[in-house]
Amino acid sequence: MTEKITALDLPTGDLSDATKAYFAKCEEKLGLVPNVLLAYAFDEKKLRAFTDTYNDLMLGESGLSKLEREMIAVAVSSINQCYYCLTAHGAAVRQLSGDPAFGEMMAMNWRAAALSPRQRAMLEFAVKLTEAPAKMVEEDRQALRAAGFSDRDIWDIAATAAFFNMSNRLAAAIDMRPNAEYHAMAR
Repeated sequence: MTEKITALDLPTGDLSDATKAYFAKCEEKLGLVPNVLLAYAFDEKKLRAFTDTYNDLMLGESGLSKLEREMIAVAVSSINQCYYCLTAHGAAVRQLSGDPAFGEMMAMNWRAAALSPRQRAMLEFAVKLTEAPAKMVEEDRQALRAAGFSDRDIWDIAATAAFFNMSNRLAAAIDMRPNAEYHAMAR
């Protein structure tokens, strides 16, 4: 029986050679093609928009480390109770931090995790943006500057949090399921 990826019955579209190569690279590097990519595979244009944005935010040039960006993904997804992203990005936090307990704490209660003042300020901002976006004020940005973040970093924190809020809502709407392999990663 094939693992169900979403509650929707959307057949895979005609994928370009470039997308097939991208999936093969995922398989080679990760040992799997993330289900989020397979969920988008019904429409290559939507898949490309998603992957271009994800790759830029999470892997592109930034004053934020890859771990910090994954921590934002997990903190936002924890607030939104996104099963897919908590599973997939929790595995990334475990792997990048080298600390499985830290990854679990981030997913369950990031405020109880051993965080630096910089990380705490970053996550407080991302979570406020998630819970009360209309209440964001200059003092919130100033707190990040005081923690050592540049204005470009603030953009990246906000963009990463916003992206995962969108992704969490889509995952919830279509009941997106994480790859089973994520549960055992970096433990």
